[in-house]
Amino acid sequence: MLNKRQWRILLITVALLGAATLVEWMQRPTPRTEVASPESNPLKPEFDYYLIALSWSPTWCEDNPGDHEQCGRRGYGFILHGLWPQHERGGGPQHCAAGKGPDHLTRNRALSFMPSRNLIEHEWRAHGSCSGLDAGDYFELADRAFSSINIPPTLVAGARPAPMTANQVRSAFVEANPGMKEDMLGVSCDGRDLSEVRICVDKELNPRSCGRGIRMSCPRERPIRIPASR
Repeated sequence: MLNKRQWRILLITVALLGAATLVEWMQRPTPRTEVASPESNPLKPEFDYYLIALSWSPTWCEDNPGDHEQCGRRGYGFILHGLWPQHERGGGPQHCAAGKGPDHLTRNRALSFMPSRNLIEHEWRAHGSCSGLDAGDYFELADRAFSSINIPPTLVAGARPAPMTANQVRSAFVEANPGMKEDMLGVSCDGRDLSEVRICVDKELNPRSCGRGIRMSCPRERPIRIPASR
């Protein structure tokens, strides 16, 4: 049986060993936790197709005369409102986590088909960020999407369109674009004024049937008003 002196020696020894172990543990390098960068683990938004939204600029400019960038210089006809990822079931992803927005060169190029810096920034945040592309590639794809659509001669900038029904507007686009069918697009109105033509395309920008929610939203059968470009 240990006497008091032996117990003190034992306790001191245990304490010294514990202190040495603690010092050794504290001096060990802390293991690094590997965090995947966005480049090594990119987000992959899920969507089924794109919607090309063509806005009839004269209608917008009648209601928004203060938009000098789009409405104060030259008379536009159809411009690209946006290229929107869509779900087959309806709707589409919006405001996804995004990296760097469009740079100066990308914005300047986009102005040729989307003539508003505010619109460019909005479309990137709301829709482009969900494409899985960086801003440069997204607006390059948007440019190709806009260029892929033939605007009917009666609806080009500078024309003074005769009264047409929404069905006639749709038919004019179908006639001007080989391979396009009526279930591949919808016509939207602001009241009785032509607002947009929305065309469904696959991820390679080929026309395809629309998913749910893309419809005709203009007065039925009655001619709609198509303001002339200035």
